[in-house]
Amino acid sequence: MTTDLATTPLLEDIRVRSARFSPAEQRVARAVVGDPAHVFELSVTEMAGYSGTSVGTVVRFCQRMGLRGFQDLKLRLARETHPTGEPLLTEVADGDGAGEVLGKVLAGSARALTEGAGTVDAAVLDRLVGVLLGARRIVFAAVGTSAPLAADIAYRLTTIGLPATFPADVHVQHVTARMLGPADVLVAISHTGSTTETLAVTRTAAEAGAVTAALTSFLDSPLTGLVDHLLVAGSRETSYRIEAMTSRLVHLAVLDALYVAIALRSPGTAAALQATGDVLVEHRI
Repeated sequence: MTTDLATTPLLEDIRVRSARFSPAEQRVARAVVGDPAHVFELSVTEMAGYSGTSVGTVVRFCQRMGLRGFQDLKLRLARETHPTGEPLLTEVADGDGAGEVLGKVLAGSARALTEGAGTVDAAVLDRLVGVLLGARRIVFAAVGTSAPLAADIAYRLTTIGLPATFPADVHVQHVTARMLGPADVLVAISHTGSTTETLAVTRTAAEAGAVTAALTSFLDSPLTGLVDHLLVAGSRETSYRIEAMTSRLVHLAVLDALYVAIALRSPGTAAALQATGDVLVEHRI
């Protein structure tokens, strides 16, 4: 009998199908069914370690279940373990007014920023400042909700005289990465560290000989093993908001710190900012 993925609960579907899985896939299945709430908090690399398998096995398991990948699995788990009647934020209650929601969301964001600061390795940040100051070319890579952050930091580095760019199209990112060399730097920004396009761009840049760096929320992810300089800035996400704004705020703050640190150490900052101001004044009344 064929199960209907649209209506059959995922956890029940896993139980029904698990007898036909390979031994490794069965270990993934047991991990998911045994503690779905914990699985939701993991990266794909952490899931592989938790289940005693490999990233490839986790991905194959997801595909066997008719899912697009591990993030799709987490989304399904979120929907099943947190029904739509539950609040988007544990602190927010039914009947809260807009003002109360605003206060609680801002408080949650402030907490995320404080916690995120504790996960950033200051020594890595300092080394990356030096690397970017000495780079012939700086290229940022990101897709989805990380793309606006990459566009912002690339622009702001340009305003202080650094040769930074962010190609918005992922194909252009990939081609640009192939054209980099040892004097260039590729900086990837990815919340999960498992976005296939960003992984491909980063891998290509590394193979081309460029220095690579990444900003992500998870210490263990496919991206972390590809780069020379790793900045991990994590934040607590609610189950419903798997791509919540809090992680972007934390990353934006880290990028802002990177920008300020570079500006303080760059001898040409004052002149570059003056030139930027002269241009921008033409666009304002």
